[in-house]
Amino acid sequence: MKAVVFDMDGVLFDTEILCMKSWAAVAGEHGLRGMEEVFPKCIGCNESGSKKYVLEAYGEDFDYEGFRKEASAWFWAYIEKNGLPVKPGAEEILKWLKEDGWVIGLASSTRQSTVLSHLEQAGLREFFSAVVTGDMVEHSKPEPDIYLLACRKLSAEPSQTYAIEDSPNGIRAAHAAGMMPLMVPDMLAPDEEMRGLSLEIFGDLYGVMEYFRRKFDHTSV
Repeated sequence: MKAVVFDMDGVLFDTEILCMKSWAAVAGEHGLRGMEEVFPKCIGCNESGSKKYVLEAYGEDFDYEGFRKEASAWFWAYIEKNGLPVKPGAEEILKWLKEDGWVIGLASSTRQSTVLSHLEQAGLREFFSAVVTGDMVEHSKPEPDIYLLACRKLSAEPSQTYAIEDSPNGIRAAHAAGMMPLMVPDMLAPDEEMRGLSLEIFGDLYGVMEYFRRKFDHTSV
């Protein structure tokens, strides 16, 4: 069985940058300094993981829920006005994988309601046999929980399953799960750690698709 699990934000959708802009905009309105250092730590984390980093930066009495509510309103207002930005190659690679007989899962740290909304809006929901979201696991990336659950739902052996990620936290999670991590960097450039943990690093999803084509041409797995 050929199996692959995708991250969502920064891999399928160009939403990491929008999330950062929403956080920066709200932080600016409230006079909060240093958000440009705080936000990158949160990339790939679920809500509880992000909250930990924000409270470490701004104090335990910081109104995290209120902040996220305002940032979410900014984010969705942008999407409503401009549409959901789909990453180049996202639809193409999903179509190719499905036609080639792959089992496809999604493991996103974002909450379920947002994940399903994005997938439906982009017309991509049909490609995924399993969708695991950040509110379905206790421990966020970089812990392996979300990827292990996705593999269980796909009935796939982690060591035989690829994970496509953009963030360091995501690559760490996939590696910890014993999977084969493929990195397509988005906002954060790969460092030595990422080059060591990633099986391969690509510039975009077209590169990943070509890699799979070459690797599995005339073979059966």
